[in-house]
Amino acid sequence: MSAASFLRALLEARLAPTGRAWLDAAVGELAAGVAPVRGSALFSQASRHARRVPLAPTAQQCAEAGRILEGWNPERWNVLEAMRVTLLLARRDLAADSGVQALTELFRYADEGELCALLRSLALLPAPERFVWRAGEGCRSNMRSVFEAAALDTPYPARHFDDLAWRQCAIKCLFVGAPLWRLWALDTRLSDELARMALDLAEERRSAGRPVPPELWLCLGTYGGARGLAALERELASANPNALGRRAAVLALARAAQRERFAALECANEPALRDVLSRVRAGETSAPTFRHLEPA
Repeated sequence: MSAASFLRALLEARLAPTGRAWLDAAVGELAAGVAPVRGSALFSQASRHARRVPLAPTAQQCAEAGRILEGWNPERWNVLEAMRVTLLLARRDLAADSGVQALTELFRYADEGELCALLRSLALLPAPERFVWRAGEGCRSNMRSVFEAAALDTPYPARHFDDLAWRQCAIKCLFVGAPLWRLWALDTRLSDELARMALDLAEERRSAGRPVPPELWLCLGTYGGARGLAALERELASANPNALGRRAAVLALARAAQRERFAALECANEPALRDVLSRVRAGETSAPTFRHLEPA
């Protein structure tokens, strides 16, 4: 199944009959070939036929998306974004210069919602490496929704960003409060430099009397060294026994291969840490494990 047919199947159950009819006609028109101006008009008109409500795919449907393209997760898409990406994928010239020109026109006049749809589409396009600067521009946006569309639940940054852009993307997640664990393949691109940047940020926050983002500890892995272990021990000594940061620190110790340090924690028998200790003992130490540490 292609990404386009997958999205069309999702939309079938989520659009009114008039919306489905309009989408069928628009997809046919785009597949036959249209000028960039007409393509932009159809992209904009989609908001008349689809609502900005959660797409809400099932777990099975999210898994299917991941089989179509590893790292693609439409869990947080909305219906309007799905329709707009479907329209874009209907073009048969996406591998040609005319398709790039059409995409350029869409980006040029896009509002916030349209930008999010365009950025979510990049990993699904042919030769997606052509659009690295577009994705990078999205990651530099001061609009959190746009940043997250470019950075999260997509394989694009991990596959196409150079080391500098990748590290900036990861650290920006921490600055804007975006869920870093949703940065796909984070664990495959940990490094000494990313760990250093994360620890610098932790020290900066503590010096300013501000809390350290709990997900920051995901940036360390085995690269934090003695400085990282000292920072984690300090987090574990937090006065708040129920703090998410303490649970994240336990996960980070496991990711740093420091399981011998768990003995004292296990003896303490703290309910707030019981679940994370159970998970790491079962081998759940990847970055997405963080989602299970957060309060329900």
